Amino acid sequence: MSERPILATGGAGQLASALAAASPLVRVVGRPGFDFDRPDSIAATFRAVQPGLVVNAAAYTAVDAAETDADAAFRANRDGPAILADLCAEAGVPIVHISTDYVFDGNKGAAYTEADPVAPTGVYGASKLAGEQAVLASGARAAILRTSWVHSHTGKNFVRTMLTLGKTRDRLTVVADQQGCPTAAADLADAVLIVAARMADGWRDEYAGVFHAAGTGDTTWFGLAQAVFEDAAAQGWNVPSIAPIATADWPTPARRPADSRLDCTRLADVFGVRLPHWRQGLRRTTAAIFAAGGI
Repeated sequence: MSERPILATGGAGQLASALAAASPLVRVVGRPGFDFDRPDSIAATFRAVQPGLVVNAAAYTAVDAAETDADAAFRANRDGPAILADLCAEAGVPIVHISTDYVFDGNKGAAYTEADPVAPTGVYGASKLAGEQAVLASGARAAILRTSWVHSHTGKNFVRTMLTLGKTRDRLTVVADQQGCPTAAADLADAVLIVAARMADGWRDEYAGVFHAAGTGDTTWFGLAQAVFEDAAAQGWNVPSIAPIATADWPTPARRPADSRLDCTRLADVFGVRLPHWRQGLRRTTAAIFAAGGI
């Protein structure tokens, strides 16, 4: 792989941080120096870093807030990535663009493949789908990696939220009728770097397009919470009781896909990459949390 740096957007985000921890080639950029709301900063950063490959992990991810702040969501999830992809196309630099399971409506009843029709149910999903389309339309050598339910020992995510709430509450209620594939940011970073290495070593047409990249296996939010507290109990933490509830009992401004499981076979077939089982990935996250002294 070229020794030119990998430009990773996303600042202190979960994936960008994991990428930086996993490879000395990664150069992470974020606000205020790099900001999709300031288009000039995108080109300036690209010129300054002169990357051999770009990983776009920056995004507007506030799913509920996006319902009333659509302009900001589309600037970050469509317009900024379009500019970045155009720069990559002009420079002949490959780009790995991170997307989401929220491009699906969750009604299939089985794991989604890349060939399944997309049908986002909210602004966040629609803006991310528009970003996919913009990156692919740029003409850049681009791979889109859709992932789901990302967690890490840093940042804001479900695992850390559960552990934080568990410190002060004896009982929690968690949605049990939404299925998905939890993904450790560290596992996703490892997969992205393998993809990046393949792309940088020699481009093949089969590398282009959309791929699913999530933890192997699936569970519900309730099942994930149970597993989080199993790990916490093994560390001697006092853990709360958890009661399952329906999505209807926890209304939110944006509708979540009820079943957003991702079939990741194509990633394995083309790049030889399969992420670890979600339970193994969770242990990786919780171990890092406990090693750092907890929440």
